[in-house]
Amino acid sequence: MSSQGAAVPPSRAQPAGEAVTAASQTAQQPSNPTVRRLTIDDFEIGRPLGKGKFGNVYLARLKESHFIVALKVLFKSQIEKEGLEHQLRREIEIQAHLQHPNILRLYNYFHDARRVFLILEYAPRGELYRELQKSEKLDEQRTATIIEELADALTYCHEKKVIHRDIKPENLLLGFRGEVKIADFGWSVHTPSLRRKTMCGTLDYLPPEMIEGRTYDEKVDLWCIGVLCYELLVGYPPFESSSHSETYRRILKVGQSPLGIHGRVGQ
Repeated sequence: MSSQGAAVPPSRAQPAGEAVTAASQTAQQPSNPTVRRLTIDDFEIGRPLGKGKFGNVYLARLKESHFIVALKVLFKSQIEKEGLEHQLRREIEIQAHLQHPNILRLYNYFHDARRVFLILEYAPRGELYRELQKSEKLDEQRTATIIEELADALTYCHEKKVIHRDIKPENLLLGFRGEVKIADFGWSVHTPSLRRKTMCGTLDYLPPEMIEGRTYDEKVDLWCIGVLCYELLVGYPPFESSSHSETYRRILKVGQSPLGIHGRVGQ
């Protein structure tokens, strides 16, 4: 659920992040030296930007600074029903510590009795997936720019011992100038050894080592970059088929290039 929407220029009232931090702090009074927690009442809520299984994303603005953000609202009952409390905590912890121009910022979070609120950077041009749907495929220059920005962001993640594990057009947002922003760290993991065995991600983007149940490392993100590059240039993923089993077979046989990948990209 990474959708964000149409072009509204971000507020210039304060640098990104400072407005959110300032809003959550009060002057330290002798009787109350604590930091005030944000609540939903600190925001003006605008139009929906996206909907997902566990909640929705809204355009929002801090009342005090008028700083524009994307407010992701998740329902605790749905998260608990699916047993995803640990995954959500991990997502928040990882994304909050990443600061890179091509990674969507998570400024802060708060919660009430029923909901968890994530205060995210607003990406005015929405999902890369929508741009791809509208254009069917992208030209080589645009694709090269996207891949370069994405590779730089993933290099940063890997230096921080973070594997994203779910790179795809739906999880890439576009900033005001069309720059890529990696979003949705729900499947990401921080692992000092950079070695894992959990199978996760999106079918068309799964690497062979995940399908085979082998130990993998950060290079699974590099596989996804290759799949994404193909999809951007051609208009659909390279291993797409009508059944899961056939998609698995095509991925595992990629070394033999059964789909004539080079010819399709050349066209």
